Amino acid sequence: MEYTLEVIPLPVSDIDRSMAFYRDKLGFHVDIDAEVMPGLRIVQLTPPGSGCSIALSDTLWESMDGPAPAPGSYQGMQLCVADAKAAHAELTARGLDVTEPVQHAPQDGGTFMYFKDPDGNGWAIQEYRVRAATPLREAIVGAP
Repeated sequence: MEYTLEVIPLPVSDIDRSMAFYRDKLGFHVDIDAEVMPGLRIVQLTPPGSGCSIALSDTLWESMDGPAPAPGSYQGMQLCVADAKAAHAELTARGLDVTEPVQHAPQDGGTFMYFKDPDGNGWAIQEYRVRAATPLREAIVGAP
């Protein structure tokens, strides 16, 4: 049995502002922007090349057990790119406030940059140069 991580609900305070941020500053594709059931609007966005999306909603948490996370409370979500310098140039040209790439370790995967969304949800962007030729899943686990 394979389990794929495909959607991460993200706590935000303003769906439209967050959708514009992820679409315009990061280049995420808007997959869904609809009221999927009465009173429940979902905006689902996918990073270019990703098999996992984020879902924005202000009422989604009401349909789940447990406490609702506060907007801005998610930290450490991570995007991966093949070239951090090229990604930095692209993102800053779009107006994203992102840190300069920092190499924390010499091996591939040791370079990171960071940004926050309008609510303060924190993201990292990690460079995996191997991704230029090999999908990350194959590079990490050797899967066919």
